[in-house]
Amino acid sequence: MKAYTKYLKIRSRKKIEIINITQEVKKVVEESMIKEGLCLVNSMHITSSVFINDEEQGLKQDFINWLEELAPYNYDRWLHNKTGEDNAHAHLKRTIMGREVVIAITSGKLDLGLWEEIFYGEFDGLREKKVLIKIIGE
Repeated sequence: MKAYTKYLKIRSRKKIEIINITQEVKKVVEESMIKEGLCLVNSMHITSSVFINDEEQGLKQDFINWLEELAPYNYDRWLHNKTGEDNAHAHLKRTIMGREVVIAITSGKLDLGLWEEIFYGEFDGLREKKVLIKIIGE
């Protein structure tokens, strides 16, 4: 079995943003030359997420709106913010959306469903962050 690792560097343009990273992940799978295996895509920051869904601008805004209802910024509401931080909402949003995805690799390609795309969800952005791509297989 072979393993291949690469890190994407991401800097969001907004404090909260959903960024499609599908093409970047596909490129890394191709570089790996692994034909059959698994691809892990993992957000390496506790205030961001990686998830799979449909590429549609309205849906991406719906996610942001929904997350704001579930875990609003509301600085005074969260105990974590009393430690000098202001990003408790981002930690909660990350927990809701998840840390990582694992995608099968078949015949050297990501085995995604018809409308599936890979997204990086940033909830405390405007600074550089990393996403781990770890591929294992033959």
